[in-house]
Amino acid sequence: MFRSLGSAFLIIWGILASSSGVFAAAGPWWSTDHGAVRLIAESNAVGSGTKLRLGLHFKMKPGWKIYWRSPGDAGFPPRPSWKGSQNLADIKLDWPAPTRFSVLGLETLGYKKEVVLPLTVQPFEPGKAVNIKATVPYLTCEEICVPYEAKLTLALPSGPESSSAEGFLINKFISAVPKKVTGTNGVISSVSVIGPAGKQTLRVAAAVSEKSDLLIEGPRGFRFSKAKLVTRGGDGKAVFAALVSPPIRSVKAGKPLDLAGKDIVLTLLGDTTGAVELKTQPLAGAVIQEAPPVSVGTFLSILVLAVLGGLVLNLMPCVLPVLSLKMLSVIGHGGEDPRVVRKGFLASAAGILVSFLILGSAAVILKATGQATGWGIQFQQPVFLTVMAVVVALFAANLWGMFEIRLPSFLSDRAATAGQGQGMPGHFATGAFAALLATPCSAPFLGTAVGFALARGAFEIYAIFTALGLGLALPYLLVAAFPALANRFPKPGQWMVTLRRILAFALVATAIWLLTVLDTQIGRLAALATAGLLVAMVAVIAFHHRASEQQRKFVMAGAVIVGLLAILLPPQLGQTNAKSVTASAGYWQKFDPAAISRHVAAGKTVFVDVTADWCVTCKVNKALVLDTEVINKQLLQKNVVAMRADWTRPDPQITAFLQRFMRYGIPFNVVFGPQAPQGIVLPELLRRDAVIAALNGAQKRPAVAKK
Repeated sequence: MFRSLGSAFLIIWGILASSSGVFAAAGPWWSTDHGAVRLIAESNAVGSGTKLRLGLHFKMKPGWKIYWRSPGDAGFPPRPSWKGSQNLADIKLDWPAPTRFSVLGLETLGYKKEVVLPLTVQPFEPGKAVNIKATVPYLTCEEICVPYEAKLTLALPSGPESSSAEGFLINKFISAVPKKVTGTNGVISSVSVIGPAGKQTLRVAAAVSEKSDLLIEGPRGFRFSKAKLVTRGGDGKAVFAALVSPPIRSVKAGKPLDLAGKDIVLTLLGDTTGAVELKTQPLAGAVIQEAPPVSVGTFLSILVLAVLGGLVLNLMPCVLPVLSLKMLSVIGHGGEDPRVVRKGFLASAAGILVSFLILGSAAVILKATGQATGWGIQFQQPVFLTVMAVVVALFAANLWGMFEIRLPSFLSDRAATAGQGQGMPGHFATGAFAALLATPCSAPFLGTAVGFALARGAFEIYAIFTALGLGLALPYLLVAAFPALANRFPKPGQWMVTLRRILAFALVATAIWLLTVLDTQIGRLAALATAGLLVAMVAVIAFHHRASEQQRKFVMAGAVIVGLLAILLPPQLGQTNAKSVTASAGYWQKFDPAAISRHVAAGKTVFVDVTADWCVTCKVNKALVLDTEVINKQLLQKNVVAMRADWTRPDPQITAFLQRFMRYGIPFNVVFGPQAPQGIVLPELLRRDAVIAALNGAQKRPAVAKK
């Protein structure tokens, strides 16, 4: 009797619950031996809105899983069909971030335990009842895989919206859906393809940690290996690489299909940034990053180019400020014994070579730790700029005759005093200082040599940097070989005092230039603080001659303290400066490597100028070529897009772009177009005719009308 009453009660309660819509937000479970699936809704009724939120709710038994939309090396995802549904105009399915499963060398993506695939439903007639019918084929796997085809239903009556018990569950998994982003952004900064079609690697630079994962979906038939973290910069940017396998059917006439310029979808699963999804096109025309083996003859030719590049650096604008030191060094030897002349110039050459070996060691260490390497990138560091500003100010004060005592050799050339000669530490310091101030310049042959070195191992880096130092030191070695050359200058005398003071202004101009670069990097306050401390340091040194012998120790101690404050304090006051390199014309656009292939596909020509405030050669290129009226007219054409990339501060997006062309220094200019999707690289020292020829060569040729 009680059993009958209980059954009757359950039947009556079910009818009442059904009529009141209490369970309208969830359809019946479709159960198997390995899990269950059903349809759920955020609301108990359709309400008056134009869209409804539903969910495809899977529950798996322990150890079993279902698959993501791109399952990986095996499996297939749920593919629901909505045939037979009523008042259903459209339905969109979203995919929460999946989990990666690595088993026996197979990489798959999917979900375990429980997942809700969010659904956005648009009814034909808003406000009226919606009846959903779904046929959902899916695969669930543990050690074996079992295919199923679930039959699901869900009826939502008309009436006012009211939150359901399942609404929280739906929203939980909606929050796990990767956020869609457009273009390069703060998380994914660059996407490029390395290597020729058929042997390509996809490289993605992103601000993530080692625990992050990158999922790649490409055109139909393309397959990608698991993305691996290959490099990491000190600013947190990382570069992922994945091998690309093109579809066999895409091979036509023996030519495999190129991934560059094709649509791909990247899903970045970050443990701190959350999941983001980017639909983009990899940059076209990237070169192979793995350096191929070279013959002895090729290596020797690169060494010759490195020597020539270092030699030409002596004529570049950034070396002009130290010509005052070189000139005084030569004049100071007037009438001296040839052996003294030879030793002095050999010491200066040694200073240059040691500086280049230090730069080479820094490049080896940075490359070994996965950080960015490049020619002159030390000028991206505020502390280096403040150190150089202090050193330059000390050199200027020394040339003005404000002090003549011995300072630490890493700070000053103590014996640039007329008529008193130079000690070996002073000669060495002059050479080292000349080498450091030469690095913001690029010269013909230098880019090829440095690019070759930084793309290879430690042996090549040391060999090339030694050859560069040898080239820069050749004038010193020439005088050391023929000391009589130094004796052709007039002997030191009173006239040199005036010359010293005049030449010191070149170093003051160098200090001002360093402060302008600091202003761009970390702000006006830090630059003004450095300037004030430099003036204070020189002012303290100026009292040196007026002070008594006992007071001079305190004067120089005060100068050292102010100098240290000038080095250490401004970076603490600074902040990331949003100011970029000032464009001389309004047609310059912000650098966006992902947009290059889109512009080229649209028939446009793209001119890219990579520059920096600390790059003196870049400024020369602007003044003599890029800012001239002839080039302005070329870049103002409707079918030309001009992009300017500012490398004043470290930027992994720009670094990755340079590395595509085996370049590790600037200036760098390249032109892309329909006839040159891989890019036409211009020489370091620009010429107007070369720029115009590249623009014309990259543009789409006009169609010839048939007669």
